[in-house]
Amino acid sequence: MSTEEHYRIRQVNIYYYLEDDSMSVIEPVVENSGIPQGKLIKRQRLAKNDQGDHYHWKDLNRGINITIYGKTFRIVECDRFTQEFLESQGIELNPPEKMALDPYTELRKQPLRKYVTPSDFDQLKQFLTFDKQVLRFYAIWDDTDSMFGECRNYIIHYYLMDDTVDIREVHERNDGRDPFPLLMNRQRMPKVLVENAKDFPQCVLEISDQEVLEWYTAKDFIVGKPLTILGRTFFIYDCDPFTRQYYKEKFGISDLPRVDVSKKEPPPIKQELPPYNGYGLVEDSAQNCFALVPKAPKKDVMKMLMNDNKVLRYLAALESPIPEDKDRRFVFSYFLATDMISIFEPPVRNSGIIGGKYLGKTKVVKPHSSVENPIYYGPSDFFIGAVIEVFGHRFIILDTDDYVLKYMESNASQYSPEALLSIQKHIQKRGAPTAELENKHIDVDPGVQELEALIDTIQKQLKDHPWKENMLEAFQTCDKEASGYVDKEMFFKICDSLNVPIDDSLIKELIRLCSHGEDRINYYNFVRAFSD
Repeated sequence: MSTEEHYRIRQVNIYYYLEDDSMSVIEPVVENSGIPQGKLIKRQRLAKNDQGDHYHWKDLNRGINITIYGKTFRIVECDRFTQEFLESQGIELNPPEKMALDPYTELRKQPLRKYVTPSDFDQLKQFLTFDKQVLRFYAIWDDTDSMFGECRNYIIHYYLMDDTVDIREVHERNDGRDPFPLLMNRQRMPKVLVENAKDFPQCVLEISDQEVLEWYTAKDFIVGKPLTILGRTFFIYDCDPFTRQYYKEKFGISDLPRVDVSKKEPPPIKQELPPYNGYGLVEDSAQNCFALVPKAPKKDVMKMLMNDNKVLRYLAALESPIPEDKDRRFVFSYFLATDMISIFEPPVRNSGIIGGKYLGKTKVVKPHSSVENPIYYGPSDFFIGAVIEVFGHRFIILDTDDYVLKYMESNASQYSPEALLSIQKHIQKRGAPTAELENKHIDVDPGVQELEALIDTIQKQLKDHPWKENMLEAFQTCDKEASGYVDKEMFFKICDSLNVPIDDSLIKELIRLCSHGEDRINYYNFVRAFSD
């Protein structure tokens, strides 16, 4: 329904059949009329009034109105046969009338009016005034969102003499592209096309003023704004001094700052190793993440040459609540060249346990160390009474061989005073000479000697005490960092839960000697006083 359409006049043909006095109304079909046309009233006898009378050929004449089913039809003309028939029957026909025309249909037949205003623009004057004056813009085309896309630099020239544009690509050395001089030849660029020119074959024919409503002009090229030319979007980031001066004088735009389009390098991605899967060493597994062809991790060749075939051996017992495991003994072998540990269990006849290799040569990680930065057991961690945790199993070092004693003598600086005293005390119990250790000038603090004497006294007086079990485990549970120290508040809470008689004078003195500063207590020395 158009806004210009107020009413419609429809032309129809009325047929009267003499054989049975029936009538029909047919509307000729008009192509693309948008109205259902054809047979409006099918052939039948039509009622004339409410009394049941029907239309007869005597009721039909030119210049009259007839009403059929509420619709009024105006008879304006008849054909020659109808005219001769009615005149032969003595009916005088009215003069014919002109067929009324539909105003909307006639309006559609009129051609569209075109309002063309003569232009006062003088192209010759433009040519003479702006000859050899060119606006230069620097732009980029960012196509990095598409596959294999790049960010390319271009120079856009706008010629003021005839409003034409050309685009030149900025080539760099060894950029791998053919040095074409122009991306787009000099031409006028359409901005808005007419509705009928969207499917215009632009690649074959030149676009004229009849197909374009608006062309690109100098005011469309602004620094800092994108510009779409032939489907490609350019971002103008700078222009030359002449262009800045022209925009200032012509358009009053004085601020055209350069836009920084240089892409900053992304921050380096921190290489994160995947979670350790438990197979092999952490260093070996990490090599698969550094190169497609993994290489063996670097080894300390000097250390391997100096400590070749040097092995420290220790005798250890398994700390287990199972009674059958209390008598099991294990031989720890620490290889100084590779810092690896192997465990061997001597077979015992009729013990019910198959002896042999308990653990192959491998590095053992200390408990409470992270998987990303593992801390392995070293020679300083092995001494008499030390607890070594190997993959969830806890072992207590009971004895060493003579080579370990010699190694500790020559590397006393690597060991703590507690470790050296434990070895010295163990040698004294075995009745072995201690001259070699004494000649090594191991400086033993007098406080340490007093502590060892007090530990011996407590062990003799409190031989059978019910709180000795799980004491070390309780302190180690609270010591998350495995430092060997706990704060005083937590220390007294654990002693209170284990019913340790801290009011005893000997135990008070032991706590004083085990104190490290004001807030920390060395629980390792404290527990040794209650071990057998």
